This record gives sequence, structure tokens and C-alpha cells, in this order.
Amino acid sequence: MDQPLKSPGQSALEDAFHAMFELSRTRPEPDLAGRLDRLARLRAAVSENEGRFEQAISADFGHRSATETLIAETMLVLGEIRHAAKHLKKWMAPQRVSTALQFMPARNRLFPQPLGVVGIIAPWNYPLQLTLAPAVGALAAGNRVMIKPSELVPRFSALLKEVIAARFDATEMLVTGIDSDIAQAFASLPFDHLIFTGSTRIGRLVAEAAGRNLTPVTLELGGKSPAIVDRSADLGEAAQRIAYAKLLNAGQTCIAPDYALVPENSVKDFAARVQANMLTMFGSDPDNRDYTSVVSDRHYARLEGLVADAAAKGAAVMQPAKPDDPTWKSKRKFPPTLVVGATPDMTIMQEEIFGPLLPIMGYRDAAEPIAYINKHDRPLALYWFGKDDAARDEVLARTVSGGVTVNDCLFHFTQINQPMGGVGASGTGAYHGEWGFRSLSKLKPVFYRSPFNRLADLYPPYGAKIARLEKMLRFMS
Repeated sequence: MDQPLKSPGQSALEDAFHAMFELSRTRPEPDLAGRLDRLARLRAAVSENEGRFEQAISADFGHRSATETLIAETMLVLGEIRHAAKHLKKWMAPQRVSTALQFMPARNRLFPQPLGVVGIIAPWNYPLQLTLAPAVGALAAGNRVMIKPSELVPRFSALLKEVIAARFDATEMLVTGIDSDIAQAFASLPFDHLIFTGSTRIGRLVAEAAGRNLTPVTLELGGKSPAIVDRSADLGEAAQRIAYAKLLNAGQTCIAPDYALVPENSVKDFAARVQANMLTMFGSDPDNRDYTSVVSDRHYARLEGLVADAAAKGAAVMQPAKPDDPTWKSKRKFPPTLVVGATPDMTIMQEEIFGPLLPIMGYRDAAEPIAYINKHDRPLALYWFGKDDAARDEVLARTVSGGVTVNDCLFHFTQINQPMGGVGASGTGAYHGEWGFRSLSKLKPVFYRSPFNRLADLYPPYGAKIARLEKMLRFMS
């Protein structure tokens, strides 16, 4: 059967990949100085173009808060680079591994080596940070990197392609185009490792494509991350912190609190406090420069549908304005929305929201939130608010999630010495700091045999010496 014709973009993509792949197999792996140089060039590419990145991202969104781009993207990427450069020498050093007594005298070592070529399929919601933070780990580990940005942020993608090409040879790090033919072909390339950040639905397709090449994957997905407000919580404090985390980037954050579980008799009070905090932070003016737009008309319409479905099924909707108000809709600023009395049959409780909507569900006893969470896919993040240590530890012990922040939201993600990663439907694998370096290295075990050990006793002809060896091993076990 004739093979389908490849587009010029697909052919160029394959050529670029094979050039990287060939060099990853034939050239010596980059030493410490070479890796530090690559990190320094990446730092310069980001720091010298901060303003341009901020403007491009804002233009792609319709409006993106400049402060949110600074704190949630630029500073996090620069922090990742700084941390990797500081610790890279230690990370690269061979690790001593103990040797079992029966093989002594001998020694074991683990050698970190580059995997080869790492592919990164990046999302649109934090395009700078979620593209370059994984790239930092890949470069630190000595790999060559190919990046496919999101088609939803074309201005950013073009700018990233420009600034990376100015600093890196195309066989070191390359940013591809965003055309549909590129997107479909990218995950099918035989990378040595593939990193994808995005929805669970697309993540499954990426994993399926990568699986055909036995390419290992790191999947940073999402899902419905709960915020549990315990009876012992300071309701005002919890409301303020959840309001901020929900509205950062207009809720377009994979680890945003997706819904809140609140004691039944506190639901109305909690909702009023959250709304008051939302208004204090962002006001009710769609021209507020601190409040970010929804990325596209399609995403805006989807959020409208979630709210309409919840209202039709009996939820109380709290909003400072209607989302179809032209002064909001024309700017794609979706009014901060609370859905009070959400129920499992509502679409808003069945899909990841990815917008400034917060469903609130009441519970009667402490076992209910745990049972509810465990009936559904394991979330990327979980948040718990309260002062009762025993109640906190019960939730931590009986739920499984990608990460947890206690008495706040989001900040586990910013801990560079902790891994970032999902579990089950919310993802697999992890990166951040040394975790990214290890994930994108081959830790090669090496056994050094001593001329003085007795391993030759294992050779035929077998006889009494095997019996003696067996007796020794049983004694040692």
C-alpha cells in the first residue's frame, strides 16, 4: 500500500529530528561546561526578551496580566535555570552504590547520561513556563531538545522560535511550527523521551502515539483538583486563598482549585466570603488590567455552557455580571463565578473547568470529601484548609494526588526541590529541579569487579563449591 504523502512541514520536522538524533549518538555527551553554556544561553534568551514575551502572550490571550506573566512564568523559568546551574556539577557526579558482601571486594556506581533527544509538546495556558521549565531539565541532563508550542498562542510561538534560533544551533534546541500537520507528526517521532502538558484527552492520544516507538513519556495533565475546607479552618483565610488561586490566569491553570468541599452549614458564608475577596482583588470592571482574558471565543462559550447547565439543574449562580454582557464578552473577560450547591450530575462537576468558575459542594461529615474524591480520577493537586492535624493527616493518608498544599493553593508547584507530576489520569512522571534532571537522564549502573573476589566459583564444573556458596548466601539472607 502506498504511504500517504508527507507535507513539506512534516518532512522538515523529520529531517530536523534525524539530525539531532544522529549527533546524539555520534558526538560525545556535553560536559559540565557545555551544559552550563546552554543554560546560560537559555537564561539570556528569556531575560533579554521579557517584555516581548509578556506582550506576545497578552496579545494571544486578548489580555494577560503582566504581573501574572512575570510571577507565574518569567521568574519561575529563571529560577529553574539558576537552580540547575548551581547544582549541576553535583547532579552529574557518579553516585556511589553499596555492594553486597558476597561480591566484595568490588564496587558499584550510577552514571547519569543523556537520553538523547527530548521532545516537548507545550500548552497554551502558561506558554513560557510550561515550555521552558521542562527544557531546563532536558538541557541540564545533556539532551538535545525539540519543542512544539501550542497553536493557541501563535504570537508567543513565533517569538519563542525566533529567540531560540538566535541562541541555539538547530541540532541543540529547536522550536517547530504550530501547523496541524506538525502537531500530528510530532508525537510520532521516536524521541528518547517525550514530555506533554495538556488535557487528559489529548494526553491519551500522545501516549498512544509515543507507545508505538516505546518512547517513555512524562504526562502533565490535569483533572478536577479539590479544595477541602475542614470544620477547623479559618473560613475567611480559606476563602481569600482559594479566591486568589481560582482567579490566577482567569482560572486557566492545571492545578487551580477546581471545586470546593465545605461543611454544609458554612456553604453560604464561605461563598459570600469568596465573592467578596474576588471583588476586592479584581473588582467588577472588565477593563481591570490585573484580570486575564479567556484564551479564545470557543473556550469562553464552553464556560457559558457550564454555568447554564448548572443553573438549569438547580445551582445558585453568583456573578458580578452576566458573561453575555458585551462589555465583558468583547474582551473575553469571564466574570468570576460561584456555583453554589453543585451536584455530581452537573457538567461542571464532570469536566475540568479551566476558567474562573468555582463550584461549591456541602458535606456533612469528614468522611464525605474523602469518599467523593476517591470515587473519581486521582487529581493533579489537592488542597486542605484547617487546624486539625488529625483530620489533615487522615485526608493525606486516604487520598492520592499529584501534589498537595496545606492551608493554601498552588504553592507546592513552586517548590523546586519537590517533584511536579500527576498520578493516574492526571499524569505520569515528574520534573522540577533535580527531579527533571533524573527523569531525563539514564542512570546507568556499572559494576566494577575486583581481581580478588571469588566470582569464578560460580563457573562449571559445579560441585561442592556451589554447596558452600549456597550455605553462605542462606546464612547472609
